[in-house]
Amino acid sequence: MTTTAPPNPLADPRSGGPESNHSVAAGRLSAAAFRSGRLWLAWVGLDTVLALAVRVATVLGRPNRSPTGDPFSYHFGANLLVEGFGFIDPWLYYGHNLHLHYQSAEYPPLFIGLLAISSLVGFKSFFAHRIWSCVIGAAGVPIAAYLGRDVMGGGRQGRRVGLLVGLIVALYPNIWMSNEQVMSETIDPLVVGLVLLTAYRFWRRPGVWNAVAFGVALGVAALGRDELSLLTLIALPLMLGARAITWRARWGRLGLAAAAFCLVVGPWVGFNMVRFDKPVLISTGLGNTLASADCANTFSGSKAGYWSLACALAAPHYQYQDASVTSAQAQAYAMRFIRAHESALPRVIFDREGRTFAFWNPTLQIRQDAGVEIRPFHWAEVGLYSYYALLVLSIPAVIALRRRRIPIYPLLFVLGNVAISVAITLGQTRYRSPFELCLAITGAIGIELTGGFLWNHRPRRPRSVDPVPA
Repeated sequence: MTTTAPPNPLADPRSGGPESNHSVAAGRLSAAAFRSGRLWLAWVGLDTVLALAVRVATVLGRPNRSPTGDPFSYHFGANLLVEGFGFIDPWLYYGHNLHLHYQSAEYPPLFIGLLAISSLVGFKSFFAHRIWSCVIGAAGVPIAAYLGRDVMGGGRQGRRVGLLVGLIVALYPNIWMSNEQVMSETIDPLVVGLVLLTAYRFWRRPGVWNAVAFGVALGVAALGRDELSLLTLIALPLMLGARAITWRARWGRLGLAAAAFCLVVGPWVGFNMVRFDKPVLISTGLGNTLASADCANTFSGSKAGYWSLACALAAPHYQYQDASVTSAQAQAYAMRFIRAHESALPRVIFDREGRTFAFWNPTLQIRQDAGVEIRPFHWAEVGLYSYYALLVLSIPAVIALRRRRIPIYPLLFVLGNVAISVAITLGQTRYRSPFELCLAITGAIGIELTGGFLWNHRPRRPRSVDPVPA
């Protein structure tokens, strides 16, 4: 005679035993995690809305600005692109109503292309482009928030750091001041954030698609700011030092990232190769930049390490010729001056780095920024003191990242990218823009660590103890 064994409460989840309790607890944890994730996204959304409000307020505070300098090229270049003229020189088309069609690659194409979206739907005024530039700038906030969270590896602390990074990017004047001016530094939090985000995600999970995403992000950054092409060097320690995969897989990931980078950048490079007399990769802007920064005016005096319009105009400048030829002539002119004054170059490079990283007469620099680029001086002062505060907060952050064995070399590569670019060209506050995002990350970690330390060491009142009856 066979008998049916009684149900085992330890094995049957329906019986209410320990396994059932574990399943219920796991379900509650997953639901709580889902709710906390949604709440975190809501806070990121608030950071983004705040960023947009701050940026739009700066436009409304100075609504009647006219495009000059670089913003002139970005604004009218976007309109010409939408009107079907391609990438031509807006100064030769609109200047004195000449309507000349000369191919131009003075600036990389990404920012002009993003502004063209506004023009494409009918918003072609400079005011509209300023508002749209603010939208582009605010779009960097969620990228920065995800980056801050991923650097810390997620969890509650990672989410808090992410929200702090987003808040800093939203409010930090050195980041938002370029937005209302319609400067290409507007896209730095977006493109640099994508590079760093994909880099840290590959470091944690060195899969094929993360390698491809990293290569795409590098390509987008290069099309946004040509000097950011140096960030491709991050790929070597990142991919050749990848964990838990073979050397063959590491080289394969590196090849995939390189292929993705070439697929993104290749069409623009090929386009430039067929439309200019001399080889052009990303842009032709280096020659004119060197000519404006390497002359007697910028090797001594109050403009040491800065740039001079008079120097740029003194370079050989044949207006109605191929842009690549003009750039090559200006570059050759600058190199002749540099070779004749090689002994002064180390001091000038020191001046350039000092201007950019605010350790050499920072007040003079922000005054020159206010005069030349029309940056609001008092907000620039706030940005300067905020920059120093973030530097101080970065010290405990770097120590904590090293102790947790979280790599800081991606952030250091961004710092090195800025330092090398400035040493070659010139120094000014906005050239530090790619590094400002790194400061926002380390500053947020420093705030989180400092706040946690103070909270854990706050004075506590002793608990009252009832007297023991005799």
